[in-house]
Amino acid sequence: MVPFFTSLLGGVLIGTACTIYLMGIGRIAGISGMAAKFLNRQADRPAVIFLLGLMVAPLLWRGISGHWPPLTIREPWFVVVPAGVLVGFGSQMACGCTSGHGVMGLARLSPRSLVAVGCFMTAAIATAICAHHMAGWWTRP
Repeated sequence: MVPFFTSLLGGVLIGTACTIYLMGIGRIAGISGMAAKFLNRQADRPAVIFLLGLMVAPLLWRGISGHWPPLTIREPWFVVVPAGVLVGFGSQMACGCTSGHGVMGLARLSPRSLVAVGCFMTAAIATAICAHHMAGWWTRP
């Protein structure tokens, strides 16, 4: 299989699902907003179905391809857990996440989404640079 095929297919599926969601019910497919409403028991049927689709998709991939995508987490839990909390905090501050702003907002030429994605990308690049230079500092003698 071509190395980038699964990434390309994933991107096409994300774009297609977001387009269907927007064209079908007229709303943005922002995953962090849907998840927050679901956790607060305020999610409507389309959002619940969309979130269920996100959970079922890996099972379908397993059935079609016969294998799970490789997943390796090298960082310890005390790095991963705060990182996840910061991502959630950031998506609340930005009133959306990469799916809402990056996929949907940029496609609709939203100025707010352009600023949000610029901030996401700047933070991601800075984090990647820091992580690269600090990799393994907690395990060094």
